[in-house]
Amino acid sequence: MARAIWSGYINFGLVSVPVGLYSATQEHEIDFHQFQKGTSDRIRYKRVNERTGREVPYEKIVKGHDVGGGEYVIVEPEELDDIAPGKSRSLEIDTFVDLDEIDPMHFQKSYYLGPKDGDNASSYGLLRDALAKTNRAGIAKFVMRGKEYLATIRADGKVLVLETMYFADEIRDPAEELGELPRKSSSGKQLSMAVDLIEAMSGEWKPTAYEDTYTERVKELVKSKHAGKEIVYSEEEPQATNPTDLVAALRASVEEARKKRTAKKTPTKKTAAKKTTAKKTAKKSAAKKKAA
Repeated sequence: MARAIWSGYINFGLVSVPVGLYSATQEHEIDFHQFQKGTSDRIRYKRVNERTGREVPYEKIVKGHDVGGGEYVIVEPEELDDIAPGKSRSLEIDTFVDLDEIDPMHFQKSYYLGPKDGDNASSYGLLRDALAKTNRAGIAKFVMRGKEYLATIRADGKVLVLETMYFADEIRDPAEELGELPRKSSSGKQLSMAVDLIEAMSGEWKPTAYEDTYTERVKELVKSKHAGKEIVYSEEEPQATNPTDLVAALRASVEEARKKRTAKKTPTKKTAAKKTTAKKTAKKSAAKKKAA
């Protein structure tokens, strides 16, 4: 069993549920070291005192906040722990909200919440089942590794999932970042065809159908170079569709999407027909053997 990266209590009303926090995701990563170009010399980073030029051990490093004018306020790790709300061990649910009301923009990272001990497993299960029945999530704040997080706690099958979230002031205003954005589409025909295309390309969400092809290509590249071989991928970059060709492009896309959908359904019918034929053949063979 994995080791909890944080442990504490979910508090709602007068109820406290001891839980542990566990990583729910992992990213595909290819490790690369840095080298000076044209050599086999590794590039390494060191924590160096800029005044003395000497390397400083990690345990001798403290944090300092720039208050302007070249002045810094030094803060010790113990001081940060002392001011942490609930001594960093409390997931205090403030309110319960409908999951559908939360904009996915706020979600940051997923974690599993597990019961801390068998004695309190029933309290854990009760909260999980109540959240699932109401389709709601608990909104809470907690401190982990020197940072306060906003979080949702929701049910997902047999487990409680905690999603760390961005605070409202951490989400940038699109108008400030992107400037003026296009107004609503003026062409009813274009909008209607775009809706048709979305409907034609719609399907069930199947996460296992998607793979990290880029990471696989990086692995293949490294393997080929190690073997002294050259590997080349040639793919054309997409070009923007001319506004005058938009309707034609939409129409062609809808037709292509419908053909693909039909092609996916056809093999299923053929397979079913083959199975039926096979069953009939098997029955005939069995009847012949019996008669013989």
